[in-house]
Amino acid sequence: MALAAGCLAMLSACGGGGSSPAPGTGGVTPTPTPSPTATTAACSLRARQDWALAQLQEWYLFPTLLDVTVNPAAYTTIDAYIDALVAPARAQNKDRHFTYLTSIAQENAYYEQGATAGFGMRLGYDTTSNRVFVIEAFEGTNALAASLDRGTELLQINGQSVSSLMASGGPSAVVSALGPDTAGTSRSFVVRDLSGAQRTVTISKSTFSLDPVSDRYGAKIIVDGARKVGYVNLRSFIDTADPNLRAAFASFKAQGVTELIIDLRYNGGGLISIAELLGDLMGAGRTGQIFDYVTLRDSKASLNESYAFRAQPEAIGPTKVAFIGTRSTASASEMVINGMVPYLRTSMALVGSNTYGKPVGQIALDKPECDDRLRAIALKVENADHQGDYYNGLATTVPVTCRATDDIGHQLGDADEAMVRAALDFLAGRSCTAIGAIGTQAVGGRALLTRDVPQNTIQREVPGAY
Repeated sequence: MALAAGCLAMLSACGGGGSSPAPGTGGVTPTPTPSPTATTAACSLRARQDWALAQLQEWYLFPTLLDVTVNPAAYTTIDAYIDALVAPARAQNKDRHFTYLTSIAQENAYYEQGATAGFGMRLGYDTTSNRVFVIEAFEGTNALAASLDRGTELLQINGQSVSSLMASGGPSAVVSALGPDTAGTSRSFVVRDLSGAQRTVTISKSTFSLDPVSDRYGAKIIVDGARKVGYVNLRSFIDTADPNLRAAFASFKAQGVTELIIDLRYNGGGLISIAELLGDLMGAGRTGQIFDYVTLRDSKASLNESYAFRAQPEAIGPTKVAFIGTRSTASASEMVINGMVPYLRTSMALVGSNTYGKPVGQIALDKPECDDRLRAIALKVENADHQGDYYNGLATTVPVTCRATDDIGHQLGDADEAMVRAALDFLAGRSCTAIGAIGTQAVGGRALLTRDVPQNTIQREVPGAY
């Protein structure tokens, strides 16, 4: 999450940002000028380091966990210096690379339009068999145009065996083989489709706009026996999700839907404003009641806020909700799930596996002349019961949980897909097995293929995307 001039944005498991102005900066220029060269005084390494330290000393949520004794001269990049400053908080599991430097222009493009560069697919790997699969493909991209869709296995990348890459260097070797996330990067793939057929395709990375709610399966009504269940799969909490979510809930309302499946299984987070809208759309009859509290460090307590449900014309009052989540479900996604607990209690469930555990958020602190945006952990979020210490995920705080595995043999939103089926079972009152002890990041023996430290906004907010 991010706080900026009174406007909140919630960020991903590994960070993220918003398009709002940063506190104390007077706002973000919509299209920042290119960064000056490193030789200019304002954007020298030491000047940027000093600026970052000053911002963290003023805003960091955990001031006693900021190591101000580290010597900036010992670090050749500003990123390494920032990592050293917040290392004590990371050691306590409170800042897992959530504080970082990014580009103002790049971040604004993603949050306002979903713009990024890539093949347009999300990848995952089996944690035991060294196999890599397409977990999801995005509309309007080169990957989907080449029929690389959910369940397709990658066998070779530019002539290199994927299994050999995994065996020799693990997921990082596969990430490296995929090349930089810049438009024009081309790779040849040997793939195996769900049918078992093998083929070779060559595709390039290009700039595309992520559709936060897929036109193919993102919003639909599933008929389960005599019951109508509203299904929404939200990929990311970005501005363009607003009309998508409103349209989905308007359809649910028109058809008398009172039971929902909110699929956030791969959603790494995004804007608090969209998270609060999703809460509003499930908040008919709760107008004026608290959805979330946002709290900063004691010295910034005057900026603390609470958000109450607001009336929305598309809103419904669901009787039961199944939230699908995994270890890739984080930040704004967790905020929505946690925010509904005081109102639904045992009429809601977390289905799948444990979530990531990010009850804190960033603010945007800008140095426009360098195109630098420091995303600094500066706030924590709680629900109406002031519950918000879910650093180890939501599996132990949501009253009802149902274990299920990610089933890439079926499309997302398919009633026969294992997680959707488990969600339908909960809604129908059928039995399920609790998620139980806090697990690993693997999703049913599979984990999303992510970088050790994300390098851009979409890597943080849409984990596994390439």
